[in-house]
Amino acid sequence: MNPLRKRRTVAALALVAACGLTLSACGGKQEAKESAKKADGSVTCDFTQAQYTIATGNSTGVYYVMGGGIANLINDNSGGKVKATAAETGASVQNIQQLGTKQFDIAFSLADTAADAVNGKGAFEGQKQDIQSLGRIYANYTQVVVRKDAGIKSVADMKGKTISTGSPKSGTEVIATRLIEAAGLNIDSDLNAQRLDLGKTVDSMKDGSIDGFVWSGGLPTPALTDLFTSKKDEVEFLDITPLLPKLKKVNDVYDQGTIPADTYGLASDVKTVVVPNVLVVRGDFADNNACAITKLIMEKKSDLAKVHPAANEFDPKTATKTGPIELNAGSKQALEDLSGK
Repeated sequence: MNPLRKRRTVAALALVAACGLTLSACGGKQEAKESAKKADGSVTCDFTQAQYTIATGNSTGVYYVMGGGIANLINDNSGGKVKATAAETGASVQNIQQLGTKQFDIAFSLADTAADAVNGKGAFEGQKQDIQSLGRIYANYTQVVVRKDAGIKSVADMKGKTISTGSPKSGTEVIATRLIEAAGLNIDSDLNAQRLDLGKTVDSMKDGSIDGFVWSGGLPTPALTDLFTSKKDEVEFLDITPLLPKLKKVNDVYDQGTIPADTYGLASDVKTVVVPNVLVVRGDFADNNACAITKLIMEKKSDLAKVHPAANEFDPKTATKTGPIELNAGSKQALEDLSGK
């Protein structure tokens, strides 16, 4: 054998040996994903060693509370194999962007934002994201609140007003922009849009420096409970459902829902627009851990409901409805097993 061929053979054998010892030498997570499957191709649904950071949202919102609960649930039930932590973020758009750059491993997102991501639209124009879903979880309610003395009875009345449209790169900002456009307004020129996080938004409503805001979150959202407790006679919800037909033309995930009066001690129920939330991961997320996590949060949703009642909405029968976001194979198996399919 000539010297060059001999060197190549030795190098090839060394690579094969390395592959047998460590997954990271030969494609890392992609091979880990394959090794987690049984001979028949099904997922083991057992936890394997990993560290995950969960991207949530504003500290005064439901994502943050629920994300912390899920992290604790994983830590307490994975036999020490998975270490999970939850991080405060600006929410949906930022979460998916930083999922792609591997700053996070699991992320909360509104379904409309996640749909934009896989289709390369909206904030992800021309940049399709390689993400999958662990499942649909609970619904976000579009909560549009205004000061009673601001003279705002519809989104169109926001013209010339100061309105908080949510944190930059959040799902709230996405739907706020679409609502305003559906009402025939330009968010940049027809109103004074303030891109505030929820905590600053509520503080600004209390001191009268803004006229209203858009917030997309679960029920109840702690910061809104605070606002309606302290300023109940000065603020009110808007019924935005007349804009639903135009919103559905943008994305069919939008639907009509109701904020029950007792959520915030209101005089009556409020009709609004709802959009599902999904948990998303990168396309290379290990199927077996996806299966184990999905099974865990569905089977122990009563524990999560103690953290926040929105977890009561978790249902394996509806959790598979994540289109156009592909459902992770492990999560699909877990949800089908739980729903008896």
